[in-house]
Amino acid sequence: MRINVLLAALLMLCSSSLVMAADYYVDITNRTGYTLYYMYVSPADSKSWEEDVLGNDVLVDGGTQRVTITGYDSPIFDIRLVDEEDDSYTFWNVDVSTQDLLVTLDNLD
Repeated sequence: MRINVLLAALLMLCSSSLVMAADYYVDITNRTGYTLYYMYVSPADSKSWEEDVLGNDVLVDGGTQRVTITGYDSPIFDIRLVDEEDDSYTFWNVDVSTQDLLVTLDNLD
């Protein structure tokens, strides 16, 4: 009986650790020819964009910004960038655990 309880507790501990939130990151490189002023990263299943992760910073043309994403269960995110002319570049269902982004004018919405 004691072994069964111990095994059940161990199984619950292992299964709960599999669904724990993780930390992810994505490197975003700007090759648009424009400065990017806003960067929004939201879970792919979200109905709205989260806060601007650049804050007071900008991402100049030729620059790379690492975005750390914490507290999510899935590495799949939607990413939207907005440049100095208010043009947007949207990437859907990006697996940030395996993919970085190179933003060019080909990605213009």
